[in-house]
Amino acid sequence: MDLGVGLPVSGAWATPANMRRIATQAEEMGYASLWTFQRLLHPVDTDWGPVYHAVHDPLTALAYVAGVTDRIRLGLAVVNLPFYAPIVLAKALTTLDIVSRGRLDVGLGLGWSPEEFQATSVPYARRGARGEEFVACLKAIWTQPEVEFSGTFYTVPRCRVDPKPAQSPHPPLLLGGAAERALRRAGRVADGWISSSRADLTSIGKSIDVVRSEAADAGRDPDALRFVVRGVVRLRGDASQDRKPLQGNVEQIRHDLATIEAQGVTEVFLDGNYNPDIVGPDVDPAESMDRAQQLLEDFAPRH
Repeated sequence: MDLGVGLPVSGAWATPANMRRIATQAEEMGYASLWTFQRLLHPVDTDWGPVYHAVHDPLTALAYVAGVTDRIRLGLAVVNLPFYAPIVLAKALTTLDIVSRGRLDVGLGLGWSPEEFQATSVPYARRGARGEEFVACLKAIWTQPEVEFSGTFYTVPRCRVDPKPAQSPHPPLLLGGAAERALRRAGRVADGWISSSRADLTSIGKSIDVVRSEAADAGRDPDALRFVVRGVVRLRGDASQDRKPLQGNVEQIRHDLATIEAQGVTEVFLDGNYNPDIVGPDVDPAESMDRAQQLLEDFAPRH
């Protein structure tokens, strides 16, 4: 199982200097990937928690660290496809894949915030159908020399869309979502699945089985799919047994990672952005970096 790292994109610690530092150190230590996520806004009258208070654009952040790294893969977990036109997102992702020399992994979600749908002037209804058609349109843009696409939600007139991505036929497409319908969609049309931060890691194998089963029913190879988990890790010095997976001391978390791998997960990325001890409003950014770097050291693949 590969291990990746969440790039600093949320809260006061998410500075350009810290992005660069975490990215270069993660690459030097042998981590497989860096990951970002999307949040467009935060409501005034509702508190989603500190992780969502101030979030950078995920594509721009990856483009920045693409220029200071050479090997480590760059992942989006996730961008919400309803907020884009396929042609606009395809162009941005193609450029990111090219400037990173073919290191991009594209995680796509459907979105869950009514406020973000309102702000982007997109209807909330029929998100699933829209998402499946969006993926088909992306693939057409990326793989057809002369593109022509006509669907219920999206249309691309006959045209040429160049350049094409560095990866052939296109960057890996991973879909998010927890409902059975979303899992089956991932197995049917995507290169893999990304779990949410709220996924129950004690039973995530059940979700993976649904994705794999749908892939097999669609005549696809389930063993070729990737299964990526956002690891909401919180290091604690004690050995308390009353804890969630990936929260505890180093040995407990190592055991959790092995248990997660045994359920069919192919990659976990350790994401400090979802740790209130790192992104909380009262946390000193220097202390956040100390905690994040300790996490990098404790779980570095070279160990």
